[in-house]
Amino acid sequence: MAFYFFIALTAICLIVTLRKKKTIFLVIPFLSIIVYFIIQVALVPLPFIETLKFIFSLN
Repeated sequence: MAFYFFIALTAICLIVTLRKKKTIFLVIPFLSIIVYFIIQVALVPLPFIETLKFIFSLN
């Protein structure tokens, strides 16, 4: 579900960027993915720092 949201958001931002000729709209998809990542990490019942350590220690 979230994948389709990000694809739609990216398409909308790309269309707006091409019409208005302002590249600042291309930042919106990246910011939304970062916010989504932070929310998903916050939903884990472990403390935030331990969760980050676990995520980045996976091989």
